[in-house]
Amino acid sequence: MAKIAMLGSGFIGRFYADSLQGQRSRDKIVSIYSRREESAKKFAEDYKVNHWTTTMEEAVANPEVEVVCISLPNNLHEAAVELCCKHKKAVICTKPLGRNAAEAKRMLEAVEKAGIFHGYLEDLVYTPKFLKALESVQQGALGRILWAKSRETHPGPHSEWFWDKEQAGGGCILDLGCHCVEIARSFIGKDIKPVEVMCWADTQVKPIDAEDHAIGLVKYENGAIGQFEVSWTFRGGLDLRDEVMGTEGTIWLNSFLRTGFDMFTTGKGADYVAEKAESNSGWLFPVGDELNELGYNHMFTDMFNAMEDGKAARETFYDGYVVNAILDAAYKSAASKQWEPVQLEIWRGKEGISKEKTQQDYDEQYYLVKEEMTHFGARKVILKDKATGQIIEKTLAE
Repeated sequence: MAKIAMLGSGFIGRFYADSLQGQRSRDKIVSIYSRREESAKKFAEDYKVNHWTTTMEEAVANPEVEVVCISLPNNLHEAAVELCCKHKKAVICTKPLGRNAAEAKRMLEAVEKAGIFHGYLEDLVYTPKFLKALESVQQGALGRILWAKSRETHPGPHSEWFWDKEQAGGGCILDLGCHCVEIARSFIGKDIKPVEVMCWADTQVKPIDAEDHAIGLVKYENGAIGQFEVSWTFRGGLDLRDEVMGTEGTIWLNSFLRTGFDMFTTGKGADYVAEKAESNSGWLFPVGDELNELGYNHMFTDMFNAMEDGKAARETFYDGYVVNAILDAAYKSAASKQWEPVQLEIWRGKEGISKEKTQQDYDEQYYLVKEEMTHFGARKVILKDKATGQIIEKTLAE
């Protein structure tokens, strides 16, 4: 059994608590820290936690605590990690790891110097659909991955600090793009270096200083492209979709908004439907098991199993640092309107990967461009002459 200090009693802290004390059924939150006394008391009451406090170090230093779970606003992550290092407590931190790569790098170096377990709580790379898709990709079902696209859009986050650029560190790029970047990075290969980013961002609707809508492209050293689409202005609920395209196949994932559970109601007796649902009447799209569909259960199972086995988790602070570095480049690109390099002072993947050969031999004379069966029953190939570059087509005999 893992004994946990939860830092933060808000929306994500409660999601985490539901999963932590449910999935493995043997882990227990033994201390809760909140900045507000009434929130700490209510959380302690709801989750049967014996110890609550409004002093962060008191929760971390509690002798009963073995693991610290950080579910705080972005500007408080680094201070919380420093306390975990000071008291030699294993730490798992919500996304994004830092407000920027510099913060994330300091946290990564601190936990590694302290020699403590560290996990990056990127739940959307633990969803059941994602894990199944990733397994297919890693087994070669899609061939060489060329393009991975991830979209997360909704009407905006729940807590006031998200809307404050100084506390949050940014807008929807940092809040949602961290998910999308790590999803695409996982499909392309986390050992493949991201090299540059092109990003458009704007504040289209919300009366805030940060961006509420953005689209970006991340170019990888092997020629693959990651794409993210993020918005706090999307109406209709929480839209989580991924697409992966390879030389041998394609995967489409819809993880939340349309999952095969459709319901109509006049609204009588209806209350909570799903995270960020905008209505409780009309046609609704509930989620069968929200904790599972959003990846929390598999994420915490991986974290605590890794801790017990003395291994690294699938997602560590290093992954959080790489994501922050990519998002830093996205913000620079949104300002400059140009491709901007990803500045990675720490890189632990492959080096010097070149773009893979794209030509497929048909025979000694030709490359194969395309093979198809026409609507009138003829089998046809389109070929490129290796010597002259001429494109021809041939109809093949049956």
